[in-house]
Amino acid sequence: MHIGYDEALAHGIIAGADVILLPSRFEPCGLTQLYGLRYGTLPLVRAVGGLADTVTDCSLENMDDGSASGFVFHELNVAGLSSAMRRAFALQRRPSDWRAVQQHAMALRFDWARAASAYLQVYRQAAGDPAPTTRGTASA
Repeated sequence: MHIGYDEALAHGIIAGADVILLPSRFEPCGLTQLYGLRYGTLPLVRAVGGLADTVTDCSLENMDDGSASGFVFHELNVAGLSSAMRRAFALQRRPSDWRAVQQHAMALRFDWARAASAYLQVYRQAAGDPAPTTRGTASA
């Protein structure tokens, strides 16, 4: 028996799951949901901090426009969590929709190149420079 953290095992577990549950009370950023997104393990998260910034709920309108990447609930209670879990089970019974969400989630990028491009865009707008910056911003 081994007690401790094993990086490869942790990533293997996340990659092998269908959904990763992150019902955090608070979360300044977090990497676990980002690993889930990258591996196609759809995150089920509470809408707080970085979890809210990186996961888009599988609501009908988000499914329709292709932006859905996981399951989000707002209230930190059993009803909120249960509702998100029911959406996850319902989507899993629709394999083509499930795969579409997985593919979108795996295509998302939250790297420094994307962040730097977004900051550059803000600085240019603040300086009154209308020059568009499209490099590195194609993925949400």
